[in-house]
Amino acid sequence: MKYLRLASLLTFLSLYCLAAFAGDPQAGNGAAKGSNAPRMSKQTRMELVRLLNAELVYVRSPFPMGKDGLKLKNGVVTPSGAELAQLMAMWGPAAKNGDAVRITGIVFRDNYVHVEINGGPVKKRKWYDHISVGGAGGETPVAPSDSNANARGSFVNVYFDHHVPEMTGQEFKQILRPVLDFDSKSVEEAFLETVPPKAKAAIENHQVLVGMNREMVTYAKGRPPKKIREKQDETEYEEWIYGEPPKDVEFVRFIGDEVVRLETMKVDGTKIVKTEKELSLDPVTKVAQQQDEPRPSNTPTLRRPGEESDSPVSHTPASPGPTQRPTGVPNPGPTNSPNVLP
Repeated sequence: MKYLRLASLLTFLSLYCLAAFAGDPQAGNGAAKGSNAPRMSKQTRMELVRLLNAELVYVRSPFPMGKDGLKLKNGVVTPSGAELAQLMAMWGPAAKNGDAVRITGIVFRDNYVHVEINGGPVKKRKWYDHISVGGAGGETPVAPSDSNANARGSFVNVYFDHHVPEMTGQEFKQILRPVLDFDSKSVEEAFLETVPPKAKAAIENHQVLVGMNREMVTYAKGRPPKKIREKQDETEYEEWIYGEPPKDVEFVRFIGDEVVRLETMKVDGTKIVKTEKELSLDPVTKVAQQQDEPRPSNTPTLRRPGEESDSPVSHTPASPGPTQRPTGVPNPGPTNSPNVLP
């Protein structure tokens, strides 16, 4: 009988603790606020606007320009991957990973919060933009402005299941963390939070991996003292050179925005070449390589019937000269059509 009473008491205590935990709105994470949470009050909205408006933050997900911004719900960002890469290529980036941006607008809707960065995607008109002065020559705006001004920002819409629930400013910052970083103290810290762990470790050790992009190499090694743009086997590439003899010299070769070859010339004459890909990146971090399209055979021409070319003067392509490499830097391989960048 004594053991039966003890078991009943333990069962009652367990049920009581579970009920207390379920009734605690702070139990679990802040993103788990369901439809039972009350709607956000007007006072809380005003406090969030005062807290976040004009705050400088760092980007954790690329923002495309244009009227198609980002959507965030339950920690998932859309669009992403190839779809986001297409928007970035079509409209250009409003902000990239690690960029510092400023929150310039917060609008509360029924079930989502609209957060603008860097002025948003649409130019805002002031009250005096609607005033004009009439005269004999017609009406003249009092304050004419550039139609493209303040139109290079973007936005993110933060969606909730039913309505925008009551929350603190810190909880809302945590919800925005997949796209905006409020905690980083520098651009480099913010950028390192957006790259894969393998790339982060290499950047911190000032190493270059085959498969990195230009931004990663810049964070790892700094801006290159020398750049060379050349062509080999009908493929254009750019080479960044770090170091000078008698120290080690590194040749980082890019095709488009990706490192495809890394060559290191040691002081003792040893040459180390890496071409095998060591890092794979999301498509949005890459820039598609542009190639000249072949000229169609049926393009319009101004030559008369019977003429062999558009011009009576024949043009012979000039043969490429010797490769111009910096003095004292070894040549990593045969090249042609050099163009040394300043």
